[in-house]
Amino acid sequence: MPHPASMTTRNGRFSYEAAGDPDLPPLVFLHGIGGAARGWRSQLEFFSDRCRTIAWDMPGYGGSAPLSGVSIPALASALKEFLQATGATKPVIVGHSIGGMIVQQLLADNPSIASAVVLAQTSPAFGSPEGDWQKQFIEARLGPLDRGATMVTLAPSLVKELVGDDPDHHGVELARECMAAVPESSYRAMMMSMLGFDQRRALKEISVPTLLLSGSKDKNAPAPMMAKMATYVPGSTYVELEGVGHLANLERPGEFNSVIADFLLAMHEVSGGES
Repeated sequence: MPHPASMTTRNGRFSYEAAGDPDLPPLVFLHGIGGAARGWRSQLEFFSDRCRTIAWDMPGYGGSAPLSGVSIPALASALKEFLQATGATKPVIVGHSIGGMIVQQLLADNPSIASAVVLAQTSPAFGSPEGDWQKQFIEARLGPLDRGATMVTLAPSLVKELVGDDPDHHGVELARECMAAVPESSYRAMMMSMLGFDQRRALKEISVPTLLLSGSKDKNAPAPMMAKMATYVPGSTYVELEGVGHLANLERPGEFNSVIADFLLAMHEVSGGES
């Protein structure tokens, strides 16, 4: 099986990893705030026999240039440019955490840009910057950096808080490596970009096949919230992974891949077997 290759777009703006024949249907993965393109390697390899698999480094991560102003709309605009630069026309897009927020924004701005989407462990809204929960959420994550900690020193504890029951050891180690490598400036900017995000009213407008995937032990995107979110997306599929925390693709790569594979198969059958 081919291993993911590290690449850069022609203009040098984005770094990414990819596998599979470029002529196969594109399957694009978007990581969360503590992630990286390489966090998707299990998925890139697993699906490379049936898809052109692509995982970006979000702007400000890896070799991808940071944005001058970070917001969810700006990240969605960057994603659209990335899809064009990599030739990923009408892709299936898998967005994890903030990646799922970016997907929701992309669809609100470009309803037919994807053939299907997976909203993995994400939320339709983060809420007001003035809210007590929002202030506590940001303080818990940025406060230690304000007091002199670094992403390298914080990575083990941050990842430990994110995972659920009996996570894959290799996946946890990769999660720590990705978290430790996130530039502090990018981590701060991405955290702040979520403030005020609210796409709840747009959920009913999503017109492509949609899978919503949660983990029963996820404290960042709680399963009951995601189950409710799914009721607003027309014709959506909802799957909850038992015992999984916030990093499903790293904690339980086999289960995660199986759920995505079933969704892709169901899409294929609904479309009458057309590729």
